[in-house]
Amino acid sequence: KTAMQIVEIMKVMEARHPVVMATRVSAEKSAEIQAALPQATYFEMARICAIQPSVPLAIRPGKLSILTAGTADLPVAEEAAVTAELCGFQVTRLWDVGVAGIHRLLSNRHVIDQSDVLIVAAGMEGALPSVVAGLADCPVVAVPTSVGYGASFNGLAPLLTMLNSCATGIG
Repeated sequence: KTAMQIVEIMKVMEARHPVVMATRVSAEKSAEIQAALPQATYFEMARICAIQPSVPLAIRPGKLSILTAGTADLPVAEEAAVTAELCGFQVTRLWDVGVAGIHRLLSNRHVIDQSDVLIVAAGMEGALPSVVAGLADCPVVAVPTSVGYGASFNGLAPLLTMLNSCATGIG
């Protein structure tokens, strides 16, 4: 969509909904959108342009935590985190806690134990969601990313790893 198409859609939706989001928006498009809709906020890492209510939404119950295997997974994870926050959820972020440095994940075991839902983004071989699900007693949403090097095949390798996981509770 062009920036002006997004502006028109956001104007219509703003009249009907307290939160309006446009995802996968480049910084260049966001500047055009914000020129037409000064109330819009741009979340650069998440690539989300959003209109938020003047009064914050009530905080929703539950503890949502989002984890990434590496820093290359941040844009995907931030998209999930900002979306959840715009919907009223409190989010805990754990970045760069992948299996290559498992001690970083294990030193944050308390976050896993206290979460009601975990969203886990991983590229490369996509092993982190399986490890997390093996530690957790709550649902784990596995998100393969197309980043990484080697034989990740643009996200196919992590997707297949996540689909073939023997850990329970992964979606």
